[in-house]
Amino acid sequence: MKTIIPLKIQEEINRRIDNFNRKFFTGKGESLYYFAKFKGKYLYLNRLEFGNIAPVARLKYKGKINNWDFAIFKWSSETYDPDEFFFPGVQHVDGTVEGAMKAGIDAYPV
Repeated sequence: MKTIIPLKIQEEINRRIDNFNRKFFTGKGESLYYFAKFKGKYLYLNRLEFGNIAPVARLKYKGKINNWDFAIFKWSSETYDPDEFFFPGVQHVDGTVEGAMKAGIDAYPV
C-alpha cells in the first residue's frame, strides 16, 4: 500500500515552512522562500531564489511529523542522496522540517 502524507500533516508542514520563511528570510519579500511539494510518501523541499526554483532536499514521511528521513539534493548528479552526510549544515538534520531547512541554508547559501 502506498503511503500518503495525511492532509492534516501537510497543512501543519506548510504552516511551519511559512513561519520559518518569516523568521529567516525577513526583508526578502516574495523573492526568497521555501515551499513544499508533496508526492506519495515524500515531501520535496524547494526554495524560490529570486525567480529560480532550487531543489534542496527530499523528506520521507515515517508516520510522525517530527521524524522524517532526509536526502539532500546533489547538483553534481541532480539526484537526492539519503546517504550523503558530508555537507555544510548536516548538524541541523534532526528529523524535522525545520532542521532540513536550516541544513539547506548552510548547504546552499543564498
